[in-house]
Amino acid sequence: MSKLNVTRRGVIKTGAVAGAGLALPTYLSAASHSGYTNAPTGSTVTLGFNVPQTGPYADEGADELRAYELAVEHLNGGGDGGMLSTFSSKVLDGTGILGKKVEYVTGDTQTKSDAARASAKSMIEKDGAIMITGGSSSGVAIAVQGLCQEAGVIFMAGLTHSNDTTGKDKKANGFRHFFNGYMSGAALAPVLAKMYGNDRKAYHLTADYTWGWTQQESIAAATEALGWETVNNVLTPLAATDFSSYIAPVLNSGADVLVLNHYGGNMVNSLTNAVQFGLREKVVNGKDFEIVVPLYSRLMAKGAGANVKGIFGSTNWHWSLQDEGSKAFVKSFGTKYGFPPSQAAHTCYVQTLLYADAAQRAGSFNPCAIGEALEGYEFDGLGNGPTLYRAEDHQCFKDVLVVKGKDNPTSEFDLLEIVEVTPRAQVEYAPDHPMFAGGSLGSCNPGA
Repeated sequence: MSKLNVTRRGVIKTGAVAGAGLALPTYLSAASHSGYTNAPTGSTVTLGFNVPQTGPYADEGADELRAYELAVEHLNGGGDGGMLSTFSSKVLDGTGILGKKVEYVTGDTQTKSDAARASAKSMIEKDGAIMITGGSSSGVAIAVQGLCQEAGVIFMAGLTHSNDTTGKDKKANGFRHFFNGYMSGAALAPVLAKMYGNDRKAYHLTADYTWGWTQQESIAAATEALGWETVNNVLTPLAATDFSSYIAPVLNSGADVLVLNHYGGNMVNSLTNAVQFGLREKVVNGKDFEIVVPLYSRLMAKGAGANVKGIFGSTNWHWSLQDEGSKAFVKSFGTKYGFPPSQAAHTCYVQTLLYADAAQRAGSFNPCAIGEALEGYEFDGLGNGPTLYRAEDHQCFKDVLVVKGKDNPTSEFDLLEIVEVTPRAQVEYAPDHPMFAGGSLGSCNPGA
């Protein structure tokens, strides 16, 4: 069963109804002045944190929830303020959002779209959540984004990497800070060609849902453009835990690279099986056999242990970055929890601040006012360098990290090293790029 309406503060708002919007700046559209879903009428505002507390992405979900709790603490003036002091925007001052104390409710997506929608629906309808955020699966993110569009609330996507989230399934009420499959391919392929050469034959194992499909398409296109050949692509169930039957055929395929388009527990298990089959000791086509993990995280590296040594991938953020925003976040998170944050924690913390900042700048919780404040918004100081929330598709554009597993880690948290910071310009693409075609952003829905 989905864990609905559980609050970490013991406060659940019920029976929230739409009310009149606050007075807005004159530059906002006329629609912004009408009523909207769950307009807060008291001294508090409720956010909904919808994360995988069970299922294959539960580790990421737990770290996301830690980050959300930390963001709320900072917005309400607690702790050391974290990234509020490094954020290029200076409108957040620790007094909540628009003078209202921030409260929150949580739900368990179970890494299942139906459960995630039910959880988000309950938080909106029963708890009065005015914004939903979270998720560690693109299938979940797309499902919840659609629900939020229908309900008239903002969805600040958590960890979602499928091209479709801001491609064919993009919505006016949805915004994504995390990078995507195309960006991973654009950043990673040149490094792979440099390290392993242009004459490679790749065998792909791919999680059978929207993220896996678009990640595989992206990395295959990017590597093929540099001379690689894709010899096979095999889809694997998200619920799979043993990938032995999928690894065995690789040995007779003629491939000399295995690309694991897997994430979370799937990647930990598939990489472990691949190493157990001795793939890393093989020589094929006169070349050392290599394994690639296009989307990496510290939590995955920890789960896979020594198996990640020397394996390349991409990531949205890493706790070892030395910019002021990253250092502030790592300090705050580490002080509260005793260990460094993951990229999942980072993007969820940042999304919460960006929502609060947009509401503060707009002078309203109306989702259409917040959408206008986020569209085309450029900011800095949140750990990724200068970043743009593009108006055409609500996708953030920023630098992308290429990382590899460390050969000699110093701790269980020091498992990845940054080998390249890929500049934003290298991973940008046109809004009508074929990989992102087929959808329409549509219009903002304020709900009530």
